[in-house]
Amino acid sequence: MGPGVDVVIPFPTSDVEDREPPGRAEVEAVGRGVATAVAPSGAPDGLTPVQRAVLNALAESMTGIVVDAAAGDPLGPDEFAEVLRFRSAEFRIRMVQMMLLAELLLVPLPVDVTERVERYARRLGVCDQLMRVARRVAHGSLGLALIDFQRSGYFQRLVEQPPEHLHTSTALEDAWQFVCNDPALHQQWVDLEHCAEGSLGHGVWRFYKARGFTFPGRPGSAPPTLAQHDWVHVLADYGSTVECEIEVFGLISRANDDPEAFSLLAMVLGLFETSYFFDAANGFFQYDRGHISRDPDRMAARLADAMYRGAKLAWYLDDHDRSAETDLLATDWFAYADWPIDDVRADLGLLPKSLKGLEAGSVSAWEPGGISPFQYTRGQELAASEGRRYESYGALPPPE
Repeated sequence: MGPGVDVVIPFPTSDVEDREPPGRAEVEAVGRGVATAVAPSGAPDGLTPVQRAVLNALAESMTGIVVDAAAGDPLGPDEFAEVLRFRSAEFRIRMVQMMLLAELLLVPLPVDVTERVERYARRLGVCDQLMRVARRVAHGSLGLALIDFQRSGYFQRLVEQPPEHLHTSTALEDAWQFVCNDPALHQQWVDLEHCAEGSLGHGVWRFYKARGFTFPGRPGSAPPTLAQHDWVHVLADYGSTVECEIEVFGLISRANDDPEAFSLLAMVLGLFETSYFFDAANGFFQYDRGHISRDPDRMAARLADAMYRGAKLAWYLDDHDRSAETDLLATDWFAYADWPIDDVRADLGLLPKSLKGLEAGSVSAWEPGGISPFQYTRGQELAASEGRRYESYGALPPPE
């Protein structure tokens, strides 16, 4: 179903569309509607602690307004759609994605929650392909859910678009295809060592060496599409633990003007919180549950700050007529390799982390907590095999 089909509240015309930032009344109403849609039966306060933490953190980060999604009276789909009567299709899709985000945090995922979210979406006249995936999960069909997930629109477009930005010698057949024998690609990554100190390219080279990562183009390396996100780790100042991966993909997914890129965030949550999408990146990431629910308030703050930074990057590029550049997995990062990192951030309008994100434990790739124990050991092993002294550039594993 798409816009224009089974619409209860029609989309506003351009002369009446509300383009102003939402005020407190709208934020509170949206919070009530989302909470009503995603609340599992029997949960304290209507929401699980993880749902409540994530929804509250997102509302505050995106709007600056502090609300409690679990407070207030229920708001049904008709009333919710009325609240958004003058909001665009894109705005409404983002609100439905908030529901999907909170829904996909539930383990198990109740069928009645998926059906309720779909009712809200129908009243708004919008749809997200992940609703079909959520339905599969709720019915216990994880294998089919994974197939539907991998066939979602964003992942299909990753390979349909010309792959010049990946610098591979051949086109890719799927989004996460491994390229194990591409000498020219491998050499281009190796040559990042010669970029000036303080440049983005040299930072990425250090990032790989400290962690014992194999540069793309050789066996054991990341798929070229997935390797794109490593540039964002360095650019956005995130380490390489699982918690940092959640931040990076939160930023990337929200930076993209295409709402279907939300599936990138769903991917990491399905790997590192619920394990629903256990093989979403062809097994390159090892799924490991519970990385938000172990510390909901702190991780929610980190995720929300990352998504806000992504949204502000998108708004900055849109304001400068550069909306085509908001897909950070489709960026030719080698074109920025020689730039000082601060210059790249300024060019893209990337804000620094918020104080709330930092206080919640967000770390860079170059400080304690910014590297996993496995990566730290791999980096030492690589240095020994190459006959050089190991250098982590300040990164240390998190304390036990």
